[in-house]
Amino acid sequence: MAYFPAFIKLDDMNILIVGGGKIASEKLEHLLDFTTNIKIIAPQCSDTMKNLIDKHNLVYENRIYKKSDIDNFGVVVIAIDNIPLQEEIYKEAKLLPNCLVNSVDSVKYCDFIFPSYIKKDDLTIAVSTGGSSPAMAKQLRIYLQKLIPDSIGDFLKQMKEYRKTMPKGKERMKFLDNKAQEYISKWEK
Repeated sequence: MAYFPAFIKLDDMNILIVGGGKIASEKLEHLLDFTTNIKIIAPQCSDTMKNLIDKHNLVYENRIYKKSDIDNFGVVVIAIDNIPLQEEIYKEAKLLPNCLVNSVDSVKYCDFIFPSYIKKDDLTIAVSTGGSSPAMAKQLRIYLQKLIPDSIGDFLKQMKEYRKTMPKGKERMKFLDNKAQEYISKWEK
């Protein structure tokens, strides 16, 4: 079955990353685009991970995972090679209310996957192949990223202002749709 595309507001959600290697660092970099409510538990961390922890003043515990570490976390990212421990953490999470888990490279222990994505100011575009080909998702992201101008952030700020100041209704919808069409049509030139 395919994954449902959803954007989750992480503002008030605590996130735990179990692991400190290269893949854990990549997941941390992605999450930092959206929140800093992140804690890391790992017996050792890569230099990249240590730099990100220091730069963003994140909580890091230099130790191995132990049962109940996931209590009070809404999102858990398991970035370790130990498959039995991935399974154990996943099963523990399923006993908790509202805890989503991503186990790196173990789709059967995932409630969600990390898509390849583009983030430019308020614009976020996610690309996923449901795990079939992360390489294709990455290449498609690179292709799409080249199409989107850097001015998209300014345009979206302008659109946000229109939405705030114009009364809701068909006229506003038509006006905003026309503005978006006009903006995108300039890309083709």
